[in-house]
Amino acid sequence: MTRERDVMDDSGENSLALLLRAAAFSAEQHRPQRRKNVEESPYINHPIQVAHVLASTGGITDVLTLVAALLHDTIEDTPASGGDLEREFGAPVRSLVDEVTDDKTLEKAKRKELQILHAPSLSTRAKQIKLGDRICNVRDVLADPPAGWDLQRRVEYLSWSTAVAEGCRGANEALERCLDKLLVEGREALVEE
Repeated sequence: MTRERDVMDDSGENSLALLLRAAAFSAEQHRPQRRKNVEESPYINHPIQVAHVLASTGGITDVLTLVAALLHDTIEDTPASGGDLEREFGAPVRSLVDEVTDDKTLEKAKRKELQILHAPSLSTRAKQIKLGDRICNVRDVLADPPAGWDLQRRVEYLSWSTAVAEGCRGANEALERCLDKLLVEGREALVEE
């Protein structure tokens, strides 16, 4: 019986070492960045939280998915390129990160619209990462929102997150239940504000 920690990637690196290398790469790429919350917490907290949600809530043990979760914002938000990811982690990781990466040359409203439109055509792994990302971001918007976000903007964010999540249905029931519960509780909490 093969234990998860004994699984090797194509280079012979075991899965635990690969995950830690992806976390270190992501941390280095996101090092100067901060989240938009009042405390301006280190950005690296977010990809780590996404990977953790996938593993703990979603029961995901697939190393490729977890590595891509750790790297999911690197192409979009750091100087790292798709080629960098492919050299460091292989074509399958790059492809998965590409699937969840927004085109930053487009206006924000268009990017958000495209996320809704493209969600149903994503691979199962990419849908799982999207769900984990939605869970973490919705938690943040509810508990520790970006500075300056009023109630209306938070409500709109929940509505948009719901639309993205609808396109990810069927990828992971546990993640879907978690996000659904969070969105319902979040709407209720925001109505009470």
